[in-house]
Amino acid sequence: MVTSQHEASHRIFQERPELLAPVFRILGVPLPEEVSVEVLSPDATEIRPLERRVDSVLRIQPCDSRESFLLAIEAQGRRDSGKAVSWAYYLAFLKAKFGHPALLLVVCQDKATAEWAAGPFKLGPEGWKALSVHPLVLGPGNVPPIIDEEEAAQNLALATFSAMTHGRDQDAPAILDALARALGTVDEESVAYYSELLEIGLGETPARETWRNLMTIRTYFPGRGTLIEETLLKGEAKGRAAASAMVLRVLDHREILVPEAARERITSCTDLEVLERWMDRALTASTIDELFVEEG
Repeated sequence: MVTSQHEASHRIFQERPELLAPVFRILGVPLPEEVSVEVLSPDATEIRPLERRVDSVLRIQPCDSRESFLLAIEAQGRRDSGKAVSWAYYLAFLKAKFGHPALLLVVCQDKATAEWAAGPFKLGPEGWKALSVHPLVLGPGNVPPIIDEEEAAQNLALATFSAMTHGRDQDAPAILDALARALGTVDEESVAYYSELLEIGLGETPARETWRNLMTIRTYFPGRGTLIEETLLKGEAKGRAAASAMVLRVLDHREILVPEAARERITSCTDLEVLERWMDRALTASTIDELFVEEG
């Protein structure tokens, strides 16, 4: 099953292509200094019901006369004996469909999976290997941990990716602290994007809880249950006022009589859980007394 953590590990390359240059340097693969990056459909399906889907496919066009190439990006959370065939299929199909050579980049968040994913994977009968797949692999073993605030600020995309990759390492708290301090120096849009993308990318790790304690900003990823989204939904100081106003608005819309004492009780309430409970009841209550039942 594709998880939000899985998605974040490859989505960052689609939305922040500037990450490609430092990543290619890490991998020792030459990348022209000036390139344009285009996101292609990840669908690598030919005949149904056979369906294969690459996580992300980017077309990289050098600004000079050099040939374009494709970069297929896969997030891999564990060893999978069937992946060698799938990856070979991706590369061959993308070459046939788009006419450009393709590379495969596998993103892993644990060292054992990264070591396995590096292959090479040789396909063919015993004694004669007709095809060999050599993925490029990013994992805790080659993505540097960024624990310096200034270094993190220079490349927020790489610092965020580093934090995702090292989310299970002992260095995770230091990496997160450096990134949090770096985000304190940039615009609100960048803070919102990177902080929430990282929370999703950390998955169910202790590092995610550490990050949740550092970040409170508006959401870019609705429906994912992040702290930012929870804070937005529940509110803090302003959120309490908005929640009480919404309760009254629903009651007024449903033409429920609200005496002055009840209105004051709602607007002065500072307990978010109570306000949420009143909101739920306001949708179905027929009298104001039903809103306050069991509240004392």
